Amino acid sequence: MGQELDRDSFTDEEFREFAQRTREQLKALDSLLAREDFGEGAASVGAELELNIVDADGRPLRINRAVLAQVLDPRCAPELDRFNLEINLTPVVASGTPFSQIGAEMKSLMHTLGEVAAPRGGRIVAVGILPTLTATDLQRDALTDLPRYRALSNGLRRWRESPFRLNMDGADPLEVTADDIGFEGANTSLQFHLRTRVADFARTYNAAQLVTPIALAVGANSPVFCGHRLWDETRVALFKQSLDHRDAEAVRRRLPARVSYGYGWVRQGPWELFAEAASLYPPIIPRLAEPREDALGLVRAGGVPVLRELRLHQGTVWRWNRAIYDPGMGGHVRIEFRALPAGPTTADMMASAAFMIGLTVAFRDRVDALLPTMPFLYCETNFYRAAQDGIESTLLWPEPDAPSPRMVSARELVGRLLPLAAEGLATLGVEDAEIARCQDLIEGRLATRTTGARWQRRALASLGEGQPTAEMLQRMLEGYVREARTGRPVHEWREAV
Repeated sequence: MGQELDRDSFTDEEFREFAQRTREQLKALDSLLAREDFGEGAASVGAELELNIVDADGRPLRINRAVLAQVLDPRCAPELDRFNLEINLTPVVASGTPFSQIGAEMKSLMHTLGEVAAPRGGRIVAVGILPTLTATDLQRDALTDLPRYRALSNGLRRWRESPFRLNMDGADPLEVTADDIGFEGANTSLQFHLRTRVADFARTYNAAQLVTPIALAVGANSPVFCGHRLWDETRVALFKQSLDHRDAEAVRRRLPARVSYGYGWVRQGPWELFAEAASLYPPIIPRLAEPREDALGLVRAGGVPVLRELRLHQGTVWRWNRAIYDPGMGGHVRIEFRALPAGPTTADMMASAAFMIGLTVAFRDRVDALLPTMPFLYCETNFYRAAQDGIESTLLWPEPDAPSPRMVSARELVGRLLPLAAEGLATLGVEDAEIARCQDLIEGRLATRTTGARWQRRALASLGEGQPTAEMLQRMLEGYVREARTGRPVHEWREAV
């Protein structure tokens, strides 16, 4: 979805041609990945952060394009809804101080955006879901007026004519109907990328799938949506439902959703994830690149193809951990970690990402031995349990002796695995002081039982019992913004608002 579009509607012939090119490019990718030296190079990390713009009352402010027109920084881009922005951080080598480098750039860009938004009455907020949002804020008129977002809406509606119906459980269950995909803009996330050797990809990806629920549990920050207290990481349910192209019959038959955790452990490498996406999901944005690329011929001649159609299609299939092919720098593959929410602070986001990536690398060489003890269904179950209950969730974890897996509290599991996360970061060459800073923050969350989600819940409880009112949500958000501006990690925040 990062590719720019110049229109938002397509013909049936373009859909057919796009599907054909995707199949051809899959063959080219298969041949390319078989090259012995393809994708070799130092491990690197990069990140993207989605943000909200709010007014003085904490309400969404639809000025993203006006802000960007003045910032004029290619690292900053509009997101789905008019109150959303995205910043794309410069990739850095994984050794040394990668999280400090990315965090410093992130903080600088957020400051710049805030300075530009301020004269227009705007403030920049990093939070998984803006707690002051209402259903009215998220209807069709919320969409950023760009062809890429209109094309996304049109493409999903090609398969789904009925309204998008959201149904979520929690302390205050929510049922609401959306007339378009604007509800997806309520989700703002932190996405991290890890460059991975092709030979290591399957093990690294499986390790990421195994540990992501643990990182999500200790990093949750989205407990409120449309005035309802729902999951600790409500983004997980909201994202899936707000982009669900299936009709009622397809849901009943359990056909694959466009947003998913996947359907099994990866057996060989990245190609099967691209092939699975191309096979299970119809195209929704069939933009054809011109001139047409002879991808297979280019590979046979020793070149590196762009694979625009295949990459565009992959960008419209939203796995929580996604395989990325990048033709840049001689071509390489990455894993995109998509589960972490935005916020609360830069320090918190870097600690959560470091914990997740460190665990992934630590389990890369252990995961094959664990897979027989952990059927994929239980890994997927963990993901949704972590999203529901966050740091207080109970997860299944593989054990060497039967019965496996066994139930263990997320807090206990995070504490048990912290040393392994440090080991994984050290394997990447991350400096000891950097590792220690990130580990200290995770330990602080465990000691205080505090994540962004838990802080929001407690802050609301301090304002009154029962379902929160608009005034309570505004006051809570103001406290959140005030504490975030201090730069202190969330486990050190005051809870009185």
